[in-house]
Amino acid sequence: MKYLCLVYGEEKLMQTMDDNECAANGEKIKANGYHIAAEALQPVNTATTVRVRDGKVSVTDGPFAETKEQLAGFYLIDAKDLDEAIRIASEIPPARIGSIEVRPVRELDLS
Repeated sequence: MKYLCLVYGEEKLMQTMDDNECAANGEKIKANGYHIAAEALQPVNTATTVRVRDGKVSVTDGPFAETKEQLAGFYLIDAKDLDEAIRIASEIPPARIGSIEVRPVRELDLS
């Protein structure tokens, strides 16, 4: 089953993470066959939020909500179950200073 592991943390703390440690963990996830995709994100001040209401597009600089922790990156993994996904997420280095939200991917019902 596919799980999205969303990496959240305070930007100043996230900047203290060693990119080499994060890359090594990503390579471990690949080597163990769990990796589908993973990326780190640019700082939140580069974000743009898009909304469409009544057919009108609204574009706002910045994230949707003001929060203490921001979305910093993601891992899309293939794990046998939630327990395995949680174990994998617990080894993502930013889990030590932020949080990892683990969410199953929903298959679209195209019937």
